[in-house]
Amino acid sequence: MASSNRYYSRFIPREEVGQVTQWQFGAVDGLHGQVLEPLVAPSAPVVVVEDATAVPVVVSEDEHLQLLQSEREQAHAQGLAEGREQASLEWQQRMDDYVADQGREAAERLARLAGALEDSLAGLQQGMAQEVLALACDIARQVVRRELATNREALLPVVREALSMLASETRPATVRLNPADWQALEQPLRAAHPSSRIQWLADAQVQPGECLVESEGMVVDGTLDKRWRRAIGALGLTAVWQEAGHAD
Repeated sequence: MASSNRYYSRFIPREEVGQVTQWQFGAVDGLHGQVLEPLVAPSAPVVVVEDATAVPVVVSEDEHLQLLQSEREQAHAQGLAEGREQASLEWQQRMDDYVADQGREAAERLARLAGALEDSLAGLQQGMAQEVLALACDIARQVVRRELATNREALLPVVREALSMLASETRPATVRLNPADWQALEQPLRAAHPSSRIQWLADAQVQPGECLVESEGMVVDGTLDKRWRRAIGALGLTAVWQEAGHAD
């Protein structure tokens, strides 16, 4: 058999690795016909080249359904939590809007109530003011009556004012007085108005405390009712001097 210098080499597949045994040759000299036995290599880890291609994971149908159910439950729980949070925010916003609207409506109602109360108070004050004025006028009427009844000389300034209202002091004038007033005031009247152009007349138709001054068709009304109307007219009142049930 012809010898060959070529070495035999072959790639050992992974499946045959377990069948390979490492041989170790000793010295040839001194063998003396001994049969060479293969040496068992010490146990050492054998490096196995794995296939680079990933082996697909096989999942059973039940496991697949369980995974789907788990993911579905997680998605449902997450959606439920997000929905609750969104609903809570919406209700909170609605509550805030409601409270704001209620506060605004309450403020408007309060403003209207305050306005109505102010108008009512103004009307009440106006009514009270009119009542107070009417009461004051009634009191003043009683005071004037009492003054005229006890003090005849209260008529003197009335006569003086009536004479001063004449257009000319040189024209003749007639002054009419109640007989009782004329009897009590003749002397002070003549002393205060010594002019011969003035004619003094006692007239029973003239009420006590009143006077009438006439001069060339002009009449100065010094009656109590006329004087009273002028006095209270400045206060916006129209009460007459002689009311029903009262008599001088």
